[in-house]
Amino acid sequence: MKSILLTGGSTGIGLSTAILLMNKGYRVYSGSRRGGGEAKKSDSGGEIIPIKMDVNDEESVKSTVRQIISESGELYAVISNAGNGIAGSIEDTGSEEAKYQLETNFFGSVKVIQACLPYFRKQGFGKVLAVSSVAAIVPIPYQAFYSSAKSALLMLMEALAMEVKSFGIQCCTILPGDTKTDFTDSRKYTALCVDENSPYKKKMTAALEKMEKDERNGMSPELIAQAIVKQIERKKMKSRVIPGMQYKAICLLSNLLPNSLRLKIIGMVYS
Repeated sequence: MKSILLTGGSTGIGLSTAILLMNKGYRVYSGSRRGGGEAKKSDSGGEIIPIKMDVNDEESVKSTVRQIISESGELYAVISNAGNGIAGSIEDTGSEEAKYQLETNFFGSVKVIQACLPYFRKQGFGKVLAVSSVAAIVPIPYQAFYSSAKSALLMLMEALAMEVKSFGIQCCTILPGDTKTDFTDSRKYTALCVDENSPYKKKMTAALEKMEKDERNGMSPELIAQAIVKQIERKKMKSRVIPGMQYKAICLLSNLLPNSLRLKIIGMVYS
């Protein structure tokens, strides 16, 4: 049975992906800070093994990978999905708040991927998937550090693909658009951005209301999970996958339009 490490597997896109993979016969080590929960099995022979793991703790990550290798003998793929969000203007974001945003979304993925690579190299195969965001391509006002983290993750994955190709390792980045998950309600706000004296508060509030409405009416996490699993099952993964025709079109236009016009349109959308 092929074993897969999935981070952020307790809710949303991660949980939907874990269930779909289990039903297709994979053994899914579903990592999350919460951990716990009972293991699940399907008639396909697949299973979900919940495992407590903090992507920001290097030893926790390495210990989890060692456990998987010990129990399964090999690791077929890793899906780096854990993430969080913080909102606020750039000026209203303190250095620790900015670090909080990049720690899980970028450096957490780095830790997970680095821990898996030696085993993939030794095996001569392996699949690395990372869940980034359309925000990696389309900058989002008042979510600048989220966009920055997701953009950094996209560039990391595409550079990694070139470095590890000769070892039989494939890389794919999934870029979802607005998706209906508990991410919306879990979003944090910087301390200064909620202060009535912030010069950005009115515009930020309007922008966030628009974002949250779009998220709550967005794609289902099952649709993103299907896109992830499709790549897992492909002989050769695509380097980038943008689920949903609407978001494919948005990213295409973003690349084609003059930058000044692109930024003007994005600003109007969130004004």
